Amino acid sequence: MSKLLVKARKGHGHVANVTPQNAGWTHVGFDLHRLAPGQSVSGETGGREACLVFVTGRGKTTAGGQELGLLGERMSPFDGKPWSVYVPQGSDWSVTAETELELAVCTAPGLGGGLPVRVIRPDDLGQEVRGKGTNTRHVTNILPESEPADSLLVVEVITPGGHTSSYPPHKHDQDNLPAESYLEETYYHRLNPPQGFAFQRVYTDDRSLDEAMAVEDGDVVLVPKGYHPCAACHGYDLYYLNVMAGPKRTWKFHNAVEHEWLVNR
Repeated sequence: MSKLLVKARKGHGHVANVTPQNAGWTHVGFDLHRLAPGQSVSGETGGREACLVFVTGRGKTTAGGQELGLLGERMSPFDGKPWSVYVPQGSDWSVTAETELELAVCTAPGLGGGLPVRVIRPDDLGQEVRGKGTNTRHVTNILPESEPADSLLVVEVITPGGHTSSYPPHKHDQDNLPAESYLEETYYHRLNPPQGFAFQRVYTDDRSLDEAMAVEDGDVVLVPKGYHPCAACHGYDLYYLNVMAGPKRTWKFHNAVEHEWLVNR
């Protein structure tokens, strides 16, 4: 199995754990918790900032010593926009599930920005449709660069069955602004219906990295560098939650030259 593919554990608990140390990079962390009603999870950000994304379910939430109340509403990642919480460095947080709950904890280095805890409500989120034809996908910007954070960029994408996404292939692995930014990235994948599968390829121009993976419901893919397109198979819609971070908080990507003719098609 590819070293870039992380299989989430079944059942409840801390089912996926990506750290800079086990990923072999510097910035992005990603954890996934599945909680049964009444179960709790808590953490401390330390020198990192966090974005808690309620992928599914509802939970009573505290962060930075504040009672934030009951957050979350959707029961499927394919049904509406998520609730999220931004938690700055040096803060604690906790969530107690009221329903079955899937909580993603997205982290990156804090830079001493002194930002407050804030709830990111579904009504706060911008959505857009990108692409044309079978390259159409639906994007929800949870923590874009236009909203305050130190390092984190967080976005959800739904790709209809039979469509491609993160396509034409693009990369962001060079600290070469304004042309391209260096950003590590994780993809957390869900399928609808859940027995489906999709494909993701991660590769560089010189093919020193070239991995093609069948991704199933709950899988996490690491993108340390290179291009990283996805393809959703007929009959199965693909959801993914992206976490990106790097030395500069901006998303500037470079399209694969040989496929750039597809941009406007």
